[in-house]
Amino acid sequence: MAGPTTAERGERQQESSGPPLVRRLGPRRLRLIVVLALAAVLLGAATVWLLYGSQWLRVEKVSVSGTRVLTPEQVREAAGVPVGGPLISVDTDAIEARLRRKLPRIDTVDVVRSWPHGIGLKVTERSPVLVAKKGGNFVEVDDEGVRFATVSTPPKSIPTLELALSPTASSAVGLRRFGEERLIREAVRVAGDIPAAVARDTQVVKVRSYDDISLELSGGRTVSWGSGDKGAAKARTLTALMKAASGARHFDVSVPTAPASAGS
Repeated sequence: MAGPTTAERGERQQESSGPPLVRRLGPRRLRLIVVLALAAVLLGAATVWLLYGSQWLRVEKVSVSGTRVLTPEQVREAAGVPVGGPLISVDTDAIEARLRRKLPRIDTVDVVRSWPHGIGLKVTERSPVLVAKKGGNFVEVDDEGVRFATVSTPPKSIPTLELALSPTASSAVGLRRFGEERLIREAVRVAGDIPAAVARDTQVVKVRSYDDISLELSGGRTVSWGSGDKGAAKARTLTALMKAASGARHFDVSVPTAPASAGS
């Protein structure tokens, strides 16, 4: 059988010399890929326009939840959410930082986008465990020792923090060593360990030094607590001691393994 003619060999060479991509994919598959690529580009452009350029996904409402002392209006004003701007471009981290800076009463805040038109501000406020007198007002102190708000009327059932540092050389050395902030945190630590039944009667947490913290209770009773160490053990000991010596006026649990009571 005769082989291909010279003309046929030339035609085959021309067919095989086409672009490699066309040879591998074929014209139909290549056209499909081009169409899909164009569609992806158009879809991306439409998405960008929808998020940033259209009027459909813009901030129209700012909701606030979790407030107790603060009002929703105060939170919205401090947040400064750009109402009318694209929802996607709202800087939630900046809003959170702004709220914590302007409203120290806020402990945590969660800023969330609520599609298609809202921003939600979920607030957790600090709770006072002590109040410190400042002039005619009171400074609220939370369980981390943060002084976060000044109020004219102290909250009910919250003990008063009293720094009664004596002007002795040892007290001055102690203050330099621990600092006022550390002493306040120790007072907060003690306040958190007071048994619930005693906490209801606690009126003052007095700090004379790092290891000399005492409680003033209703009825003129007092408790020598010592430092903030071994708080759980001191709480258990105080509860048992007050039951055993219910008529006593002074209780000492600074060494919980050797408690004492006095007065009647």
